[in-house]
Amino acid sequence: MRLERLNGDRIKIFLTFDDLRERGITKEDMWHDLPRVEQLFRDMMLEADDELGFEANGPIDVEVFSLPAQGMVVIVSKGRSREDSDDQEDYEDDDDFIQMQVTLDESQDILYQFEQFEDVITLSRTLHDIGINNGSLYLFENKYYLYFDEEQMDSDMNIETLVAILAEFGNPSTITIHRLEEYGKSLIEGEAVASIYRYFIEAPHD
Repeated sequence: MRLERLNGDRIKIFLTFDDLRERGITKEDMWHDLPRVEQLFRDMMLEADDELGFEANGPIDVEVFSLPAQGMVVIVSKGRSREDSDDQEDYEDDDDFIQMQVTLDESQDILYQFEQFEDVITLSRTLHDIGINNGSLYLFENKYYLYFDEEQMDSDMNIETLVAILAEFGNPSTITIHRLEEYGKSLIEGEAVASIYRYFIEAPHD
């Protein structure tokens, strides 16, 4: 489990499916066992307090994004917007009290982070050899990100195989594609693997 503070009132948590299994929770439990999920998040809030000094007493919003064969990104925000609750007196004045609003969203998008561009080149050779040539490449804070959206997935593509190959060269991103699009730099849109293979693998041998 990895924790990151986004600002004073928000943190991000990346949970792998192994992290969930260690806590006795399956991916299906996230959608069908809300009391258990809320207890998981309360436990995570204790860890966030220890590691980041993030105290989540009172109302919090929890957004959960499930990623295919990778894990889950959890965004935790303190306090609800005024339109959600006009009367803060509804909440108990208790240091241990947490009122939680959980939103679940499942995405088929795949996003991986790479430390060096050479890793992306080597990866592109492997992907090209098995017929995968799409994807979009981003640069953000001196790291490279390869993104495959749901529409780019061929019906016969084995997502678990793709993720296994990506994991050999990089790590699942804890940054969302929305943040990359807003703050990162788009290097290659749509056919990243094919372009990298053509310019950095084929061309030097021409």
